[in-house]
Amino acid sequence: MTDMTRGAFIGLGAAAAAATATIATARGASATVRGSASSREGSGTGTGQGAASGMVPDLVVTNSRVLTGDAQQPLAEAFAVDRGRFIAVGSTDEVSNLIGLGTKVIDASGMCVTPGFVDAHSHPLWGGLAALISVDTNLGSIQRIQDALSARARETEPGKWVVGFMYDDTKLSEGRPLDRRDLDEAVPDHPVFVGHRGGHTAVVNSAAFDAAGITVDTPDPRGGTIYRDSGELTGRLAGPALDPFQALLPDPSSREQRQAAVKLISELMSATGLTSVHAAGVGSDAFIAFQDARAAGELGFRANLFANANAYPSFRASGIRSGLGDEWLRLGPVKYAADGSASERTMRMSTPYMGRADDYGILYMSQEEIHEAVEDAHRAGWQVAVHANGDVTIDMVLQAYERVQQLWPRDDTRHRIEHCSLVNPDLLQRIKSGGVIPAPFYTYAHFHGHKWVEYGQQKMEWMFAHNSFLEYDIPVAPASDWTPGPFEPLMAIQSMVTRKDYDGRVWGPSQRISVDQALKICTMHGAYASFEENLKGSISAGKLADFAMLGADPHDVDPDSIKEIPVVRTVVGGITRWEA
Repeated sequence: MTDMTRGAFIGLGAAAAAATATIATARGASATVRGSASSREGSGTGTGQGAASGMVPDLVVTNSRVLTGDAQQPLAEAFAVDRGRFIAVGSTDEVSNLIGLGTKVIDASGMCVTPGFVDAHSHPLWGGLAALISVDTNLGSIQRIQDALSARARETEPGKWVVGFMYDDTKLSEGRPLDRRDLDEAVPDHPVFVGHRGGHTAVVNSAAFDAAGITVDTPDPRGGTIYRDSGELTGRLAGPALDPFQALLPDPSSREQRQAAVKLISELMSATGLTSVHAAGVGSDAFIAFQDARAAGELGFRANLFANANAYPSFRASGIRSGLGDEWLRLGPVKYAADGSASERTMRMSTPYMGRADDYGILYMSQEEIHEAVEDAHRAGWQVAVHANGDVTIDMVLQAYERVQQLWPRDDTRHRIEHCSLVNPDLLQRIKSGGVIPAPFYTYAHFHGHKWVEYGQQKMEWMFAHNSFLEYDIPVAPASDWTPGPFEPLMAIQSMVTRKDYDGRVWGPSQRISVDQALKICTMHGAYASFEENLKGSISAGKLADFAMLGADPHDVDPDSIKEIPVVRTVVGGITRWEA
C-alpha cells in the first residue's frame, strides 16, 4: 500500500480548523449553569454562564454524579450536548430548562459520569488484526497452548507458518515458560512463531529455526538475543533476533481485514469507556485502515496515529508533520524504539536484573542513532516519541531532546518518552525542565505482578512512577501499550491507586496516587499529550462531548474492586458508541 497522500491529510486539517472555529461561548440567563453556544446561535467568544436562549440541545443527561474534570466546576448533576459538544454543565433543574422538541434525555438515575477515557499509547490495529487471524495463546497453560497451536496446524498446509500471539510466560500453570521442545511436540511439521504479548520476545520451534537458517552457533545480532541453554537453542528470541523470523511470516491480511480489525478493537475499547486512543508506531496500511473504518461508520474512538520509522520519511518528504488531521483522525509523533521491554525483562538499566548479575537489558539504538533520529524529526517540526523503558535509555533520549532544544529551540514541543518505566530524581527533574511527556504503563503494577520479582522492591519504588511524576508537576500520560498490558481504564485506576497485583502483593507503595489523580491522568493528561487539552479531557462547555457512564463512582467502592465497576454507556461526540 502507498502512504497517505498529502492532500488527504490536508483535507483532515481543514476540517479540524473549521470545527475549531465554530466553538464559541455566550452569557445566558442562568448564573450557575456553565455553558456555551455554537456559532449558529450568533454568539460571541469567551467563557459564559448558561446556554444562549433559544438553543435546543441534541442530548441532555440528568440526575447524575458528574465528575467533570474541570477545576472550575468539579462536580455537577447534568449537562447538555449540541452538535457533538458540551454546551451547558450544571444542576438537573437548570440544564433541564434547555430541553426542547427533539432533545434526547438520558436519566442517569444517580450513576457516575466521567470524561471519556484516553489511552495515550496502544497498538489497536495490530492487536485487533492478530485477534482475527492468529492463534490466541493467552490460555494459562502450556498444554492448552499446545492444543490450540496443534488445532491450527491441522487446518494449515504443511510447511506453512503457524503464528500465535498474546503469550505470557509468567501466567502459565506449569510454572515455567514455553520452549522449543513444547512447540516441536505440538507442531512438528510447520514452523511456529509464538509472539509474547509484550511484543519484544517470541518462542519458535525447530522448524522455524531451520526456515530462518539459525543454528546454535549463529551469533546474537546487535541489540538482540538468541537464547541458549546447555549448548542448545531454547526457542526464545529477543529484540532484533526476531527479525529474520518475522521477515518470513506471511502477511495474510487484506485491506478489508485491517478495516475489520479496527472495527473489532473499536467495539472492545468502547465497552471500557475509552473514547480516544493513541495508536503507536503504525505504517501506511494502518492509516488507510483507520480511514476506511471511519468512512464506514465503524471507528468508535478518536485516534492519534504515531508514524513508525518506515512511514515517517514519506510524510516528512511531503511536508506534513504532527498535528495534521481533525477531531477523529490525527497525525501524532514519529515513534522510535530504543530499548527492550519491561514486561519481558529486557529493558536497559544501570543495574542488573535480580538473579542475573550480568544482565542489564538490551539497547536497540546507540546514542548517535537517537541523536540523529530526534534531530531530523525535531527540525522538521514533528513531535517525537521514543520508546525508552530503562533509566539508561531514558537518559539517552533526554540527552537527545536537550541537545535539539539547545541547538534548534522550539516552543512547547511535548516530545514524549514512551513507557519511561524506571526513573530517578535526576531524570524527573530533566523531564520536567524539558517539558517532556512520559507515558508509563498504567495497568502493569496490577496485571504483571509476577514479573516484578526480577526487578525487586527497590526498583519498583521508581517504576511506573505516577506519584513521582505528579510531585514534579509533570503531566504524565495514561498508557496501556495493549497488547502488552490491558487497556481497561478502570483497571488502570485501580492499579495506580493500589499498586497491588492479583496475589495481593504491593509493588512500589510510594507510587500510589488518589482516585482523583488517576482520573485526571486518564482524561486531561491524555488529552494534553496530543495537544488536545482544549478539545477534550473534561466535561466543560465547548469541549467535545465524550464521556463514560459508570455503574458506580470509583471513589465509593473498595479500591481493590474499581476494575469491577461496570461501564454502562460510552459516548463520543454526543453519540452512544457502546451501551450495556
